Amino acid sequence: MTRPTVSEKRAAFREMHRAGCFLLPNPWDAAGARLLEQLGYRALATTSSGYAWSQGLADGQLSRADTLAHLRYMAAISDLPINADFESGFGRTPEEVFESVSLAVDTGVAGLSVEDSTGDPDQPVRDKAQAVERLQAARAAIDALGGDTLLVARAENHFLGRNDLDDTVERLLAYSQAGADCLYAPGLRTREEIQTVVSAVAPKPVNVLIGWSSELTVEALAELGVRRISVGGALARAAWGGFMSAARTMIEQGRFDGLRDALSGAELDERLRSNRSGN
Repeated sequence: MTRPTVSEKRAAFREMHRAGCFLLPNPWDAAGARLLEQLGYRALATTSSGYAWSQGLADGQLSRADTLAHLRYMAAISDLPINADFESGFGRTPEEVFESVSLAVDTGVAGLSVEDSTGDPDQPVRDKAQAVERLQAARAAIDALGGDTLLVARAENHFLGRNDLDDTVERLLAYSQAGADCLYAPGLRTREEIQTVVSAVAPKPVNVLIGWSSELTVEALAELGVRRISVGGALARAAWGGFMSAARTMIEQGRFDGLRDALSGAELDERLRSNRSGN
């Protein structure tokens, strides 16, 4: 079976954003990507936190080189389109963002997100004008390399505890004008907040981040007009949660029943052996 080209994956990914609602789960390694593909998911997204934890690092500690290598690896091992969590663009200036985004496009990802966070706890969100300049640089980099990579703009207000919906909407509209193809404000929780954002940026598609505590379902989010749903580092946290629970039970109580929900080695071997690699 012929594997899809980068161009074909990018075209398919862009088409997914035209209508309907789809799930965009976030694996951090080859096994996760392949298992999700087997389950029927149509696209995947990387997770900076999930991959950082797998490397024994905290979220935000990955270098640009580490991130680019991971993006290239994930794009190569999966037949599905990959949306890259590209953090804040890996650049202090718009010129550096242009360079970094150019390198990210070269990895073969189908889309990439750039957020307006700073990493500075005293001023966690960038000035809107500065954030717009950085997105314009990202747009220019993508266009210079063919323009088929989807650009996602993230407004981090709510994710960082700044619950200013008016400012979030203003930012998303500005980011849309700067060339973003898809808008994303992680941390929105209520139907009203999500509906406000979806209506404000229409007809541009919206990504919503959902965690276990949300009462919203895929059906409900689709009815609100959400185009895509991601879970960020939640799958990684779920995996590490199971790991830590089982490990604590063994060391603290001398019991092994924390292992009861584990997949069998036979199932994992069969699922991964049947993959296209033939290994």
